[in-house]
Amino acid sequence: MSERYEYVPHRLLHRRVRDIASGAEGELMAVINENVSCSVTHEHWMKLAYVRGASGREFTTTIQNVEEVVGERRDRGPYLGDLDPAGPCP
Repeated sequence: MSERYEYVPHRLLHRRVRDIASGAEGELMAVINENVSCSVTHEHWMKLAYVRGASGREFTTTIQNVEEVVGERRDRGPYLGDLDPAGPCP
């Protein structure tokens, strides 16, 4: 039996993502190709996304269920573009 997991590079690592199955959001911390089989003779590998939610706890979902959250920045909340807070110039 080979190793039970391996790290996989992903373009959304350390970015805000949403699990489309549950609607939960968080930061994608890792993508791991993991052997999830209970059998010694038959391996079943899946790419699992490890997402850290707002509470600080991580949860897993299949990488196919992960989508990027666009329009938000962690440091300032919703991204409104380069708008002047005073409003448009006259």
